[in-house]
Amino acid sequence: METILKSAKKTVVISPEKPTVLIGERINPTGRKRLAAALGEGNLEIIRPEAEVQVEAGADVLDVNVGAAGVDEAALLPKAVRIVMETVDAPICIDSPDIEALRAALAVHKELAPEGKPLINSVNGEEERLEKVLPLVAEYGAAVIGLTMDDDGISTEPGKRLAIARKIVERAGALGIPPEDILIDCLALTVGADSQAGVVSLEAMRMVRQELGLNMTLGASNISFGLPERDVINWAFLAMAIQNGLNCPIVNAAEVRAAILAADLLMGRDDYAMRYIKAYKKRIK
Repeated sequence: METILKSAKKTVVISPEKPTVLIGERINPTGRKRLAAALGEGNLEIIRPEAEVQVEAGADVLDVNVGAAGVDEAALLPKAVRIVMETVDAPICIDSPDIEALRAALAVHKELAPEGKPLINSVNGEEERLEKVLPLVAEYGAAVIGLTMDDDGISTEPGKRLAIARKIVERAGALGIPPEDILIDCLALTVGADSQAGVVSLEAMRMVRQELGLNMTLGASNISFGLPERDVINWAFLAMAIQNGLNCPIVNAAEVRAAILAADLLMGRDDYAMRYIKAYKKRIK
């Protein structure tokens, strides 16, 4: 199964048979005081170098989120999407809980890349979210991230997360949205609060891949929240998640790309280790 994302000039293909695709997470004010302050002031130029640095670090797709306190997302998000699309060629993941912000940003994407295909972040199993987001996905021919949570919250049962993924696929299908246009996020919660959180996420991913065959994304760094040496935990978890079907994580590419390249190599997705060696040479240069 192939999920295809497109900017005006670049196409990215997400598939179990292909190397892992990275969604760059850094255009997001959560936990980033300087970026949040700039967005609060309406200063969007800070986004331009962020986009350039992430692509240079190996991000294939860029998440764009302007959800800082006090920000009018419906006004700011389309401007942010425009800046990113004018700065780099990477496909865009439009990230907001605000439906009007999503609609405005999708309109800008359509203007700048009429044949493009963005990713929407996100829908979930909640009835209200399904009813509001999926029609936008269908209208704009976008792909969408499906979070495995619903009106009851986030289940600690892998089977429940699978059931929510199946529900999202079925509801999307009723609107003509094919399964390949859905990236399932089985959700990562911190193991600092629940030692079984990683096990549950990994098992849910294995089940989604085995039973639904869908491509998957994940905000992987959530697994280590609140713990020391988070990068060590993140590297280990990403490798395990990739083995269980994750193939499009949302990450800081500069910090984890080497680990992901190593995981792809060990999974047989890098003939003669050429991608791994090329990236190594680039880093040391």
